[in-house]
Amino acid sequence: MKKSWATSVLIAAALLGGCESLRRDLGGTSAGSVQVMRTHLGQPIARGEIRVEPAAGAMAVNFSQVTAPVERELAQLGWTVSPAKATTEQVAVARVAETTRANGSVATELAVRIQRRSDATVAWEGRAVAESRADADRAALVDRLASALFRDFPGESGRTISVR
Repeated sequence: MKKSWATSVLIAAALLGGCESLRRDLGGTSAGSVQVMRTHLGQPIARGEIRVEPAAGAMAVNFSQVTAPVERELAQLGWTVSPAKATTEQVAVARVAETTRANGSVATELAVRIQRRSDATVAWEGRAVAESRADADRAALVDRLASALFRDFPGESGRTISVR
């Protein structure tokens, strides 16, 4: 009798622990991993003035939720971020896309492309994807995606990594 009761308690604890882990992964911006993929030519990327702009057809969100974290990351990497009305030769084209999953979670993707304005030559491109609850704090999630995307910049080209 004691063995059966102890076994039941252990199984229940394991199940509850798994549920808590799933809840944290789907709900928060503090747990779970971000999948990051980057591509570049393996050449040094010149730092200079840059402006963050929305990609054509970018999701209708408050774009400042996207620009602020991307601008912060670019500035930390040595770029001089120009104000919205300035015209720069380098531009970081950014977009956020969301896909609703069957279990109610949302996959959010931040994609950024650093390119020359004059000929649209791409120097670096990356995307970061994470899953969260539908009611997650979108600004915090985009901030987390930007941080993961630019970690260890420029990163290994063509390889997908998990960032916690």
